[in-house]
Parts: sequence; C-alpha cells; structure tokens
Amino acid sequence: MAASSVLSLSGLCHWAAWLFLLYLLYKASTLYLRWQQLRRVFSAFPGPERHWLYGNAHELKEDGTDLDVMDGFAKQYEYGYPLWIGSFYASLMVGHPEYAKAILTRQDPKDNVVYRFLVPWIGKGLLVLSGPKWFQHRKLLTPAFHYDVLKPYIKLMSDCTNTMLDTWEKLVPDQKPLELFHYVSLMTLDSIMKCAFSYESNCQNDSENEYIKAVYELSHLVEYRSRCYPYHNSLIFYLSPHGARFRRALKIVHEHTSNVIKQRKEALKQVTELEKVKQRRHLDFLDILLYAKDENGQGLSDEDLQAEVDTFMFEGHDTTASGVSWTLYCLAKHPEHQEKCREEIREVLGERNTVEWEDLGKMPYTTMCVKESMRLYPPVPVVARELSQPITFCDGRSLPKGTNVFLNIFSINRNPDMWEEPEVFDPLRFSPDNPIKKHAYSFIPFSAGSRNCIGQNFAMHEMKVAVALTLQRFELTPDLDKDKEPLKAILVVLRSLNGIHVNLRKLQRKS
Repeated sequence: MAASSVLSLSGLCHWAAWLFLLYLLYKASTLYLRWQQLRRVFSAFPGPERHWLYGNAHELKEDGTDLDVMDGFAKQYEYGYPLWIGSFYASLMVGHPEYAKAILTRQDPKDNVVYRFLVPWIGKGLLVLSGPKWFQHRKLLTPAFHYDVLKPYIKLMSDCTNTMLDTWEKLVPDQKPLELFHYVSLMTLDSIMKCAFSYESNCQNDSENEYIKAVYELSHLVEYRSRCYPYHNSLIFYLSPHGARFRRALKIVHEHTSNVIKQRKEALKQVTELEKVKQRRHLDFLDILLYAKDENGQGLSDEDLQAEVDTFMFEGHDTTASGVSWTLYCLAKHPEHQEKCREEIREVLGERNTVEWEDLGKMPYTTMCVKESMRLYPPVPVVARELSQPITFCDGRSLPKGTNVFLNIFSINRNPDMWEEPEVFDPLRFSPDNPIKKHAYSFIPFSAGSRNCIGQNFAMHEMKVAVALTLQRFELTPDLDKDKEPLKAILVVLRSLNGIHVNLRKLQRKS
C-alpha cells in the first residue's frame, strides 16, 4: 500500500514537471512571437541601438537626463523611433509635429500600460475613457469650463496664491533658497478644492491633514509603480508593501470624495435648477456634474461622478503646479524678462493684491513668458495612445492597429525644424506681432485635437494669477549651487528629482 502511494506520488510529480515544462515552452514561444511581431511592426523605423535583453531601457537612467537622452534620439530620427523597454515591449516615440498631427486628429484611446495604474485611484473618468462614453462625458463636462463658471474662480486663486506668498514672506529672513514645487503644489491643491468643490481644506497650513497626505501618497506611488517594472504586474504590486500603502491611501481619498459628493447632494436636494444655485453662490465644477444631463435626460451615475471628481482633483493640481514652478524658475534665470513682466503686472494691478477677471487679458508679456516656459518644460512631457485603427503617416510609413505610440511633447515643443534656437528662452516667439507661422502641432503643452486638456483655460488662468502675484511681491534669482540645478524627471507630470530652487527677495511696495 505504501509503495503504491509512493509510486502514485512519483507519477504526479512526473506529470507536474511535464506540465510546468510545457507551460515554460508556451510562455517562451509566446514571447518569441511577440518579439518577432514587434520587429515587423517597427521594421520601417530606424532607432537607437538596443540591447538584446534591456532594449533601450539601460539608456534611461532616471537621473534627470532621460528627457534629454530621448530628445537627442528625436533629433537623430526625424519623425519617430521605436523605444524598447526590454525585449518584449516597444512603442513608437514621436517627436515631430506632423506625426503628432496624424495621431492627435484621431480619437485613439490612451494606452493601457501607464494609465491603467491610475484607474484604481481616479476610476474611469475623462482621462482614461474612450469611445461613446468618453464623448458623452466630454459633452457633459464642457459647460463646467465655460468662462461664466471660471470667472469667480480668479478671486479664489488669488486668495490661495496670497496664502502661499505669506508663507514665503516668513521664510525670506532665513536667506535660504526656496524649493518651489512643494509650496506651489499645496497652493494649487487648495485652489482646486475651493474653486471646483467649494471645499475649505486648509491644506496650505495643515499639510499633515489625512486626506492631503493620502493624495500625495497616491501621486508618489503611481509614479513609483510606473518606473518599477516588476510592479507592472498587479499581483506583485498588490502583495508588496507599496501596494498595501496604496490601498490605505486609496480608502482615505475615496471616502473623502464620497463624502464631498454626498454633502453636496444633500445641500442641493430641494434645488431643482442650476439658476437657483447661481442666485445663492457661484457655480462650481461639482454643481455642473450633479445637474448634467444628456439629450436623453440621463445624468452621471454615482460611480461616474466619483471618477470625474477624482480625475479633476488629480489632473488639476499637479499639472498646474508644474507649470507655475517651471515658469518661476525660468523667470528667475532670465531677470530681463522677469522685470518686463513685473512692470506690466504693476501697471495692471497697481497696489491691488488680487487679480480680477478683466486683468487676465491685460498681461500679454506675462502670458508669453508662461507659454515659453511650457514650451521648454511642458507640465505633461509625454502622452500615450494605443492605435484603434491602422495609421499611415505623411512619409508613407505605417503602423498597425494595437500599436502603442508615445508623443514626446518635450521634444515636439523643441523641434529644431519648427523653432529657431529651440533651447533658448525667448517669449517673443509667442508675440502676436511675430510673423513666423508655427506648425499647429509644434506647441502642444495641453495636447491637441478632440482629446486635448478640457481644463486648459482653468490652468492658464491659475498660472497667470500665481505668476503675477508672485512677481508683484518678490524678486526671484536662481540658486547658483550646481547641485541644485533641476534634474528633469519623466513622471506623471514634469517634476525635478532634486526640487526647483530659487532665491527670494521681498520687494518694497511703491508709495
């Protein structure tokens, strides 16, 4: 009996070993076929030499030089080149406006590689949706960015900026360089919560708030996961300590969002029309979402509401914080342009420390500087698409359905065929009097086409408000410490690995 059991067990082990070997052969053949398919797909696109195992990943060292490395490749391979991450994943990295136009004039969905890491947090909102549901949401959300809705936000943006500047005034006597992004990010988070959700977070004075910490935790973990290849596997990430932290932060953020929506629904229970809300206070993003109806009278479900609120919270504060921080950095490095902006701002604002709606159109030079900063340092440096149909480009080369394409906005905005001396900070490129006709897709900080950033006017208004009030109160100079030179990081938004540092000098009010 015992011998029979041993033989039976031995037979099972034998079969298990064969099954495991067959599984390994299946996986190996699948990967080989994947490799061959990718080689065929990109056969017409020359690119940088790749390692047999790492692909081009070993060229990207995550040391602040990756965007410059990719920009070098973009200049070498005119329209686009395949970027291989390992041997079994590759995408076309586009660095030319003509290729960008071909892609962005379609309605391809976002790729399912990086954006999927955001879905547990922001749900399936406008950022990641595609097809008819994306179109429905886009149509329902568009009224939330009408200028009548945006107008009252300008004062709130001014208040939030002044809270940040008051903090900076307390730090000036220390005579230490200030790291901008931390403070600007808190300010833009405070602003979006006040503007879009009429919510007083006090996050600039209470950054230890549980919800605020959770938002920052999620941002960090999504970025970390996108850089850590083993964490691309959901099970590995779920079982890891980082996965446990992600779930804890997720619970806090989702409960907060649910409570904000629930409280607003309760407050609006007896109000059936938006016009009646408008009589009491300014409309905000959440009001528009709650009252939005399509042509069939269908509104957003609770799940869709939560997704759009979380999406706008995510998209609306870090991207704007990046834009403001890099603009102030550029102006610190170029005092002649900083002073021209300041003269313009003082002429418009006088002694007022609040920007008004009508002021925004009276700051053309400041606007030009913001745009030039975004050309050099786009808040979202790379966006991705998955081709829903085959595509043929202007030079006759083609890609099949299902191919992943990355649009390197950083390189497109610096393309030497489109811009003279593209590395030079020159706001006059955006002067209305400049006769040079730019390619429509040579400057796309908010992407372009039907899937462009729905909140770009909100972001531009906030950047102009923040820059104007900062220059009215402070003179900015660069930190000359070479170790503090910003190291550009390809994260969800363009950050610096070592921060963005400037020196501040408090300006005296003119009598």
